[in-house]
Formats: sequence, C-alpha cells, structure tokens
Amino acid sequence: MYANYEKTGYVYILASKVAGTLYVGVTSDLVKRISQHREGTFAGFTADHKVDRLVYYEECGSVMAAIEREKKLKKWRRQWKIQLIENKNPKWADLFSEITG
Repeated sequence: MYANYEKTGYVYILASKVAGTLYVGVTSDLVKRISQHREGTFAGFTADHKVDRLVYYEECGSVMAAIEREKKLKKWRRQWKIQLIENKNPKWADLFSEITG
C-alpha cells in the first residue's frame, strides 16, 4: 500500500456533518488525500455517503505508526470517536483550511 513506510503518516477522521457519518483513514499526504475526498475522486464509502468534512487529524511518526493508530481508532466505539473529535474540535469545524495554510 505504501512504498515508503518511513514517511510521516497521518490518521484522520472525516464527517458528513456534525455528529454525522464518520470515516477513519490514513495517508502520507494529508492535503492530497483530503482533496481527493472533497472532490469525490477517492471512490468508495466517503464518496457514496458524502463524507468530506475533515474534523480530526493527527500526525504520526511514520506511516506504520499511522496505520496502527487507524486500526485502533476503527475499533473504538462511535461515542469515543465523537469525544476525541470534540476534545480537539468542539464545533466540528472543517479543518481543511488549517492543513492548507
């Protein structure tokens, strides 16, 4: 999946709206991946359910660390994910502008 596991990795959560449908993903290029979700060019669940609002992300030391974190978050209960989001982003603001400067 990733040719260079030493790259910085990111785990992120997208939402369809405040407390809406959630998606947990991982990437080595956060801006590019979120752009793909927003443009609908990243086919699958997020495109089908219009889940494109970046509400949470964290930088991990490597892609491997990000993959491990993603696996853990995917096992979490929905309420735990909501709490994680609201601790960092209580208004569920779209953080895309934060990562693009």
